[in-house]
Amino acid sequence: MKVKYISETDISLTNGQIYEVIAIEQTYYRIVDNTGEDYLYPPEEFEIIEK
Repeated sequence: MKVKYISETDISLTNGQIYEVIAIEQTYYRIVDNTGEDYLYPPEEFEIIEK
């Protein structure tokens, strides 16, 4: 699934950038961020672009 980050830009994610969700764990999205590492993020910070 592809999602667009819609929260404030920080060091690990960029507002408006599209990311690939590699897993959903307990409703959180596991995403490879700008640092190249994968972390869990809350879904309310993203807009689904493609399922």
